[in-house]
Formats: sequence, structure tokens, C-alpha cells
Amino acid sequence: MAKADDLRAKSDDQLTADLGELKREAFNLRFQAATNQLERPARIKEVRRDIARIKTLQGERARSAK
Repeated sequence: MAKADDLRAKSDDQLTADLGELKREAFNLRFQAATNQLERPARIKEVRRDIARIKTLQGERARSAK
């Protein structure tokens, strides 16, 4: 699980890369859940929240850049 302070220390490019990885992981987790092969159901919630944290931070940075 990513902490907000850790994310704030990353550059915009790093955040975008992390977001892409998390979206791929979320897709794979959804696929595993649909086929009943999911080992840790709680991981879906963690990934969704990490995606939300990154998007929130990107939005904050975009608003402050104006």
C-alpha cells in the first residue's frame, strides 16, 4: 500500500508509471475474481485506493500548476 507522503516524493512521470502498473494489476485482479482464482480479495480494495491516491495527487498538482 502506497502512503501519501511516499507518493508526494515521486515525480509526475513516476506517478504516471505507477498508475499504469496499478491499473494493469486491477484488471488482472478483476479477471482472477471472475474466474474464482483470487488469493487475496482485499488486494482489490488496496489497489483501487492506491489508484485513487495517485489520481488525487495528480489533480492537486494540476490545480496548483495553474
